[in-house]
Amino acid sequence: MDFTIKCGNPEKQRSACLVVGLFETRRLSTAAKAIDSASKKHLSNILKRGDINGKIGQSLLLHDIPGISSSRILLIGCGKEKDLSPSHYRKIVKNSINKLKTTGATEAVSCLTELNIKTGDDSKDEYWKIRQFVEISQSTLYEFNQLKSKNKKPKNKLRKLVLMIPERKDFSAGESAIKDGTAIANGVSLARDLANMPPNICTPSYLADQAKKLGRAQKSIKVTVLDEAAMKKLGMESLLSVSQGSRQPAKLITMEYKGGKKDEKPVVLVGKGVTFDTGGISIKPSAAMDEMKFDMCGAASVFGTITAIAEMRLPIHVIGVVPTVENMPGGEATRPGDIYTSMSGQTIEVLNTDAEGRLILCDALTYSERFDPAAVIDIATLTGACVVALGKHASGLLSNHDPLAREILDAGENTGDRAWRLPLWDEYQSQIDSPFADMANIGGREAGTITAACFLSRFTKKFHWAHLDIAGTAWLTGKNKGATGRPVPMLVQYLIDRCS
Repeated sequence: MDFTIKCGNPEKQRSACLVVGLFETRRLSTAAKAIDSASKKHLSNILKRGDINGKIGQSLLLHDIPGISSSRILLIGCGKEKDLSPSHYRKIVKNSINKLKTTGATEAVSCLTELNIKTGDDSKDEYWKIRQFVEISQSTLYEFNQLKSKNKKPKNKLRKLVLMIPERKDFSAGESAIKDGTAIANGVSLARDLANMPPNICTPSYLADQAKKLGRAQKSIKVTVLDEAAMKKLGMESLLSVSQGSRQPAKLITMEYKGGKKDEKPVVLVGKGVTFDTGGISIKPSAAMDEMKFDMCGAASVFGTITAIAEMRLPIHVIGVVPTVENMPGGEATRPGDIYTSMSGQTIEVLNTDAEGRLILCDALTYSERFDPAAVIDIATLTGACVVALGKHASGLLSNHDPLAREILDAGENTGDRAWRLPLWDEYQSQIDSPFADMANIGGREAGTITAACFLSRFTKKFHWAHLDIAGTAWLTGKNKGATGRPVPMLVQYLIDRCS
């Protein structure tokens, strides 16, 4: 999709389709008023018929409006003007793109960026509105068709969007918003592509190859890949215990983007990369097991975030660490009751082989110590308990450092890719005690998301750390199942905020 910025009169724009807003109840937006005036009340006369009220989700496509240069006018319901919030704006933009797709127009001009979006006593600026427009548009237009035998691209596909700005002084901010929004959207699309790829293709070795490909494409990214022999030498028994039942060898991928100062401490992003999770010997129920290809969405989000910040050329030092395995039952698979020694030297009794994500993350977290990080964030589809607690709307956040947690929460609010903080109190730690090892890998049914984080916290004593449980937000289930690309927008915004 090609996005451009323009300043001018809406009624004079020559386009296949001009998109304008309509508030409840049939109140014209500024751009719609200009069209109504130029057309000698043509819009007002149509609206009197009651075909559209202006509620969010409504739309009305009009053709050949007199006095207007565009061949179509698309009215988009915007709800009550005084209630326009960031979440409403995102719904409005998404609805407009979905409606545009049905018109057959290959290009369009949108005036929706003129809307006044309120957050408390403040309003969102042009940069925010345009960047959000770009990100939401790209996400709405995203398709994963590359494995279909009849993947013919439609001739009349929306390819260009012109976004109107009220004043020329906003031109620079608008161009920056398009550049940044496109980079973030590209990162989200990459994360979705990797996660949507079937597990017979997307193996640990495939992810390693994709990282090397990224390193060749972006000279600012240095990639290293450790094989099982190198990990064994480092003492990563916990990580390797997960892969030993599979014929697919584990990999530890490191992607370093060095855009900051020479002596700057890095932010380390650790992404869980279980390319398929059967549950191992503690095998999962068969229903929806195909969706366990999404158990590497944490890894995919690290790929997407590194890609986005490299494209944006952010002045920051970031290292992505991806432990990637396949969890399969087999003659050499880990058994419940087995005990392994992690890279940190702590021993772990495996009570459930389906709690494997924390077993690979703990060694990756210990490995991250060598980078002397400013902060470490791990991202993982870790617990079904998080889905029960927060649903698909918010990722779970737990942290050993309050300022870090606040920065992540703020980034989530800014982007609409939100998280909710859960407690990490010492009282929960006793649930993962083991009579035979330093700890067990599960803590019972109660507070499953928290006890999983308690497990990880025992490997994060030497740095500021946050854990994002994205089990509910990383993909959508059901008929329209597919990866969402979350939390790439949140992570990129967090890194942008650190730069400023």
